[in-house]
Amino acid sequence: MNYYKTTKPFLSTLLLCALSLNTSFSQSPKSLKSVYQEDFLIGTALGVEHILEKNEKANLLIKREFNAITPENIMKSQLIHPSEKSYNFEIADKYVDYGYKNKMYVVGHTLVWHSQLPAFVGKIKSPDSLRIFMTEHINTVAGRYAGKMNSWDVVNEALNEDGTLRKSVFLNLLGEGYIKEAFDLAAKADPKAALYYNDYNIEQPAKRKGAIEIIKKLQASGSKIDGVGIQGHWSINSLNLKDIEESIIAFSQLGIKVAFTELDLTVLPNPWDLRGADVNQRFAEKPELNPYKDALPDSVQTTLANRYADLFKLFLKHRDKISRVTFWGVDDRHSWLNGFPIRNRTNYPLLFDRELEPKKAYQAVINLKISK
Repeated sequence: MNYYKTTKPFLSTLLLCALSLNTSFSQSPKSLKSVYQEDFLIGTALGVEHILEKNEKANLLIKREFNAITPENIMKSQLIHPSEKSYNFEIADKYVDYGYKNKMYVVGHTLVWHSQLPAFVGKIKSPDSLRIFMTEHINTVAGRYAGKMNSWDVVNEALNEDGTLRKSVFLNLLGEGYIKEAFDLAAKADPKAALYYNDYNIEQPAKRKGAIEIIKKLQASGSKIDGVGIQGHWSINSLNLKDIEESIIAFSQLGIKVAFTELDLTVLPNPWDLRGADVNQRFAEKPELNPYKDALPDSVQTTLANRYADLFKLFLKHRDKISRVTFWGVDDRHSWLNGFPIRNRTNYPLLFDRELEPKKAYQAVINLKISK
């Protein structure tokens, strides 16, 4: 596997850290990355607090359990390119250094996305000006980290639910050719990195068809595309394994790898049949929509564990097609789902709880491998 190479002796440091944390978890001989090392990478999304290593227990957990990392927010254009002529690389540099020193697979997320854009982009009205922004942004960001990123999420969430192209500022001003332009720019700026198209709900038939069309057009035009990222923001109450399996097969038949890039499973009610990760969707707070404010009932813990086990059984069945499974957050406290699509809810979508301890879901995922 294509991890960062480093000669620094970090293993002894990690061992000392492990011994300093007197918890039963730290003494366990198994970890996610170790039991799945022959199958696919196991990743997590890092926030600023993780990149800066502010919490010793979280830092040890990340290094112990994961061999791939994605930046949660700090490489999105709003933060890394805040004004037309200025960039803020401070935390992004530290993120790359974190991956390097810990021999991890490092993902750049994301180069072109219609959301979380710098304020000045909203004032752009001409195709030429937007093309200059996109070109300079990709050249500068991907160029800075050329040879240091294992992969880039080049274009993020370009599709509507029906599989048509989203009417973003990029489509409106540049036409559908902006996707090819973005991939070609990324390939030139960082030729060694794998290039991915990333989106939510593309396991669903209509949107999957749109993603396949994007990939086929890129391939037909000679553009480099190495993989597709299915985000995996799903619910324990409506997990459609059939759609997910059909998508793994359909995308892999295009000759590319499939990654699950932002995996989490909400346990909370969803009365609107909301699916996916459109960050603009918001709903009013109601007590009945926040039923587990203080703790998650054991019965729901079990359901969450069963759903994760079902998913990973499917992933293992298609291990030859899958490059990476990345959880969108380190632990439940860190999850974006605590505030989406309703603020101030308490969610429990990941494998580690708010105290950074493994949940039933963690053990269910581990047991799929160690019980054999």
